[in-house]
Amino acid sequence: MNTPMTNTTVRTQTDVLATNKVIRNTYTLLSMTLLFSALTAGVSMMFNLPHPGILFTLGGFFGLLFLTTKFRNSTLGLGFVFALTGFMGYTLGPILNAYLALPNGGQVVMTAMGATGAIFLGLSGYALVSRKDFSFMGGFLMVGILVAFVAGLGAVFFEMPGLSLAVSSMFVLLMAGLILYQTSSIIHGGETNYIMATVTLFVSIFNLFTSLLHLLGVMNGED
Repeated sequence: MNTPMTNTTVRTQTDVLATNKVIRNTYTLLSMTLLFSALTAGVSMMFNLPHPGILFTLGGFFGLLFLTTKFRNSTLGLGFVFALTGFMGYTLGPILNAYLALPNGGQVVMTAMGATGAIFLGLSGYALVSRKDFSFMGGFLMVGILVAFVAGLGAVFFEMPGLSLAVSSMFVLLMAGLILYQTSSIIHGGETNYIMATVTLFVSIFNLFTSLLHLLGVMNGED
C-alpha cells in the first residue's frame, strides 16, 4: 500500500525528470537554432542580400511565430522553429554588413556578440543554480515589451534617433529579465514545451544582441 509520502516522492521524482528533460531538449534545440541562424546570416552577408524591410520582417516573424506556436506539440513545430530562426538570421545579415563596413565596425560586432553570450550564460546559469522563482516578473515583462515594441515602431516610422536609443536600452533590460523569467519557468514547471522555451530564449538572445549592437554603435559614433 502506497503512503501519501511515497506518492509525493514519486511525483516529485517524476517532475524532476520531466523538468530535466525539458531543460536538456531546450538547450540542445537552442544551440542548433543559433548555429542555423548564424549560417543563414552568413549566407545573407556573403551574397550581400538586402534587408527585407520592416513590414516584411514583422510579417515573416509573427507569421512563423504563429505557426510555431500552433504546431508546438508536433514535429512540424520543429520545422517552423528552424524556419523562424533562419529567417531572423537572414534579416540580421544586412545589419551586420552595414556595421562591418564602418570604421571599428568589426570590433563593435564582436563586443556585442561577446556581451550577449556573457549576459545569457550568466543569467541562465544564475537561474539554474539558484533555482529562484522569477514568475513575478511575467506581467511587468509583457507590458514592458509591448511598450518598447510600439515605441520602437514609432522610432522607425518617425525617424527619431533618440527614441530608438531609448528603446534599445529598454530591450537590453527587458531581454535580460526575459532570460531569467523563461529559465525559471522551465525549472519550476511553468513551461513544459521545449519548442516554445527555445523560441523565447532565442528571441531574447537575438533582441539582446541587436540592441547591444545599436548601443555600442552609438557609443563608437557609428550610428
